[in-house]
Amino acid sequence: MACVLGISAHYHDAAAALVVDGEVVAAVQEERLSRIKNDPGLPIAAALACLEHAGIAPAAVDALAFYEEPFAKLERVMVHLLRHLPRTWRLFPRALASQLGAKIWVLDHLAEGLGVPRERVVSFEHHRSHAASAFLVSPFEDAAVLVVDGVGEAHSTTIWRGRGRDLTLLASVDFPHSLGLLYAGITAWLGFPVNEGEYKVMGLAAWGRPSLREQFQRVVQLHPDGAYTLDLACFAHMSDAELGFGPGLERVLGPRRPPGKPWDLADPADLRYADVAATLQVVLEDALLGLARRARERTGCVHLCLAGGVALNALANARLQREAGFRSVFVQPAAGDAGGALGAALLAAGQLGDPRPAALRSAALGLPIDVARTHAIAVELGLPVRRVDDPVALAARLIADDRIVAHARGRFEWGPRALGQRSLLARPRDRAVRERLNRLIKEREPFRPFAPAVLSERTGEFFAADPDLMSPFMTTLAPVLPAARDRLAAVTHEDGTARLQTVEAARAPELHALLTALAAGGEDPVVLNTSLNGAGEPIVASGEDALAFYLRHGVDALILEDLVIEKAP
Repeated sequence: MACVLGISAHYHDAAAALVVDGEVVAAVQEERLSRIKNDPGLPIAAALACLEHAGIAPAAVDALAFYEEPFAKLERVMVHLLRHLPRTWRLFPRALASQLGAKIWVLDHLAEGLGVPRERVVSFEHHRSHAASAFLVSPFEDAAVLVVDGVGEAHSTTIWRGRGRDLTLLASVDFPHSLGLLYAGITAWLGFPVNEGEYKVMGLAAWGRPSLREQFQRVVQLHPDGAYTLDLACFAHMSDAELGFGPGLERVLGPRRPPGKPWDLADPADLRYADVAATLQVVLEDALLGLARRARERTGCVHLCLAGGVALNALANARLQREAGFRSVFVQPAAGDAGGALGAALLAAGQLGDPRPAALRSAALGLPIDVARTHAIAVELGLPVRRVDDPVALAARLIADDRIVAHARGRFEWGPRALGQRSLLARPRDRAVRERLNRLIKEREPFRPFAPAVLSERTGEFFAADPDLMSPFMTTLAPVLPAARDRLAAVTHEDGTARLQTVEAARAPELHALLTALAAGGEDPVVLNTSLNGAGEPIVASGEDALAFYLRHGVDALILEDLVIEKAP
C-alpha cells in the first residue's frame, strides 16, 4: 500500500490529488487557495493542503507523480518552432524561455518545494494521465476512453481501451490539429478569454442558429474515420500562443467581435455571433460523435469514459449519450487539466501495487470549513452571525421565500462545477432571479444560463431524462418538460434545456437534505444552483472566502455549516 501525490501545473488550472492505499483521499485546485482564477503555478499550497487534510507528512509520500512528460513536451515545442520558421520567429524566444525555464525542471522543483526525494518523483504522458483520471474512477472494468483537449506533449485527441487497471492507446490526432484549439480560437474570435470563455460560448450557442455549416467546412474538415483536420491559416497556435485565431478565420467568418463590448442579442450583429457559436457547437458535437463511434468500433465496448477539457461540454456529452451507441457515458468532475493530477496519482499508485479505487461517488474532495475560525472572524467584523440548530430547515425557508442564499457546507468540490458545497442557491421559478444573479451578483453576460439541482428520484417529474453517471456531476444536460418550464423559468435555457444535477444523499448529503426539506414544505425539490464566486474569482474555498464574498455581493443570506448571517428582507 502506498501514499501517492499527483500534480498538474504550468498550463492552466494547476492541481494536486492524493491517493492513499488505492483510494482518492483529497483533490484540490491551486486557484481555490491562491485565489487566482485558473492559477497555472506550481500547486505547492494545494499539495500541502491535501497532505495536511490526510495527516500525512511530505516525507511519507511514496511517489510524487506529474501529469505530463516535460522533455517530450519540450521536443514537440522545439520541433514545431524550428519546422515552421520563419512563421514562428516571434513566438520562438518566449516559447524557448518558457520551456527551458520552470517547465523543463518542474520535477526537480516539485521535489524541492514539497521535500520529497527526487528519486520518488515520476511523470506520465499527458493524455494517459487524462485517460486514467476518467477510467480508473469509473464504475467500468472494460470501457472505451476518449480524451479530447488542446494539446498534451503531441496528442490533441486519443482513443484508449481500458481494462481493469490497464490502458492501451489505439488511435490519436496530433498537434497542430485540435478540437480544443478549434474551440479556443473561436472563443477568442468571439471576444472571450481563452481557457475561461469557453463556457460562455456554449451558453451563447442556444441563442443562435447553426446556419454557417458551409463556412465551417473551410475551417475544419471531418473525415469518415472520425479524424479531422483544421485549416491552419484560420488559427494562430502555430505562431501566437495567446491570440488563438489567425487572419484566415476573419476571412471566412468576418471581423472578430471586440473584446469587452456589452452583449445585446436584439442586435443583428450579435445574433450573427450567436449563430457562429451555435454552428461551432454542432460541428464540435459532430466531430466528437465521429470519434466516439470510432472508439465503439475499435473497442467493442458498451461503456465510454471522456476526459480532457472538451469533455466539460455538457451539450456534446448529452448527444454522445443519446447517439454514440454506448450504454453509458462517464465524465469525472474535473475533466480538464486539473484532472490530470488525479490520473497521474492513480497511475503511480498502480505501479506501486495499489488496487484500483472504488468508483468516484462524490466530488467533495476539497477542504472543510474551519467553523470556529470563521465565527471568530465574523464577530470581529461586526457581522450579525448566529448559530442555528437546523441550518437545512433555515436554508429551505429562505429559498422558499425567494431569498438568494450563499451555501458553504462540507468539503469544497473538485472541478469547475459547484455541486452544493460552495453554491449560490435560489428558488428556480422566477426569471427575475436569473437576471438579478447575472447582473448584480455574478456580473456576467445576460445569456449565461443557470443550472438546476433536483432530487434524483424525482428527476422525471421535471426533465425528459433519467439520472445517469454524468448528471450527479453536472456534466450533461436534459430537456425541461414543457409542463415544468414555468416552474423552472430561472434554470431553463433558451433552447429549452438545463445543465442538470441530480442529487443523491450518498453523493451530496447537505444538498439532498435541503431539497428534501423543500419538498416537505410543499415546494418543488429543485433549486437554482450556481457557483459561489464573483466575476473573475475562483469558487469559494474557506470560511474567510465566503465571508469576503458576502461582504462584496448582494446575497440575502450566508450559511456556513451551522453559522448564519442574514440581511433584512
